[in-house]
Amino acid sequence: MNYRQLVEKYQEDLIVDLKGLLAIESVKGESTPDAPVGEGPKAALNFMLELGARDGMITKSVENLAGHIEYGKGAEIFGVLGHVDVVPASGEWDTPPFEPTIQDGYIIARGVQDDKGPTMAAYYAMKILKDQGYEFTKRLRLIIGTDEESDWECTRAYFEHEAMPDAGFAPDAAFPLIHGEKGISTFNLVQNYKETTENGSGIELISFDSGEALNVVPDTAECKIKGQNLSDVQERFEHFLQSESEKGHATISQDELTIYIEGKSAHGSTPTKGEHAGHKLLKFLKDIELDSQAHHFVRVTNKYVVDNLDGTAYDLFSTHDEMGSTTINSGKITYQASRGGEVGVNYRYPFGVDFDEKIESLKSLMAESYFKVTDASGMPPHYVDSNDPLITLLVNAYRNHVDDDREPFTIGGGTYARVLDKGVAFGAMFKDSVDTMHQKNERMKVEELLTVTTIYLEALHRIICKEEI
Repeated sequence: MNYRQLVEKYQEDLIVDLKGLLAIESVKGESTPDAPVGEGPKAALNFMLELGARDGMITKSVENLAGHIEYGKGAEIFGVLGHVDVVPASGEWDTPPFEPTIQDGYIIARGVQDDKGPTMAAYYAMKILKDQGYEFTKRLRLIIGTDEESDWECTRAYFEHEAMPDAGFAPDAAFPLIHGEKGISTFNLVQNYKETTENGSGIELISFDSGEALNVVPDTAECKIKGQNLSDVQERFEHFLQSESEKGHATISQDELTIYIEGKSAHGSTPTKGEHAGHKLLKFLKDIELDSQAHHFVRVTNKYVVDNLDGTAYDLFSTHDEMGSTTINSGKITYQASRGGEVGVNYRYPFGVDFDEKIESLKSLMAESYFKVTDASGMPPHYVDSNDPLITLLVNAYRNHVDDDREPFTIGGGTYARVLDKGVAFGAMFKDSVDTMHQKNERMKVEELLTVTTIYLEALHRIICKEEI
């Protein structure tokens, strides 16, 4: 008997239970004492815990934010950490997003890739091992979160009450395996104009806006100005668009000029893949005679913010042989004449960086230009040596079922693996999977679901059980 044959025996039940989970609209909602992140995530958590109880396993809920399903005995705990919350189902779907549909070999529903499908695959791997009667040498614990898409309240609450597994993986990323994740920090640069002796006079910058989220490269930017010679500024902007081959427009209405420019969006962890619209507009404004406060804002941001994608201008640059280099994304740039300017920064840095030291140095640097660094916080880098025996075992289990000789890698993003002292991200996206996470018509091949379950079954069997299947 082999791993795949075992999974195929459970195929019908696996799909039925997955459909039940997918039918729950587990988007973060209104917080109540009984449902801290909303009724939907709580219902999805309870659904999973009820499956565990049905199948004879130990279950526990922690503050209706997280929980676990456990089987086995022993002092050691091996954890698998997934989540059942989902992002909203925006866009025009071909099928109802919370009425899971199988069509052309795909399961279509919000959350099937991120992360309900992989979590259910891990659960069924655990269930199959139990049902087959194999002796567990460790406790196998499937930990279920409900706030991964937002603030990770679930993992904070869970590990305040429960023991940290000795090792584990998160089924919420990509194969073959992710063994390192950069540190992720955010901070704000706030203009402290009143302390400057900046000189400047000219047209008034009323507002500047670019970006809505710190982890996204802004694809649009807009500013509004008023004063004399607006038609001249409009003409200069149109020349700028033409000479730089950019897209945008400038319109005058009621003695106010609105300037708009387009860029290209990208994930904040890969800013070089995008084209920051705010940076483009700041470049244009640096040659415009603005009022003194706006002049100060534009001058300093052109020095430190514009095209600073690796932290060099902040003296934050660092690099690591496996994790790569620092990335910087100024995801929100705003200015209001009544209060000055502010830049919201997403800072991702590799293993080996002294975060506190870097931030203190940045505060000193920015103070020289009358900007304050505020609200600096984040998560440190997470790294497991690629030669660790756990990684070797997991990758071998993967390669036994998929023809793929790629090596484990690191990322700039973040998964639940980073909350484990010794955790990695293991699947469930294959190299040829179509990534539909967070998109309309999110889908996963039934064949992929079965293969993922097979890989997890072999991996967990080799980690947990005494006997060979």
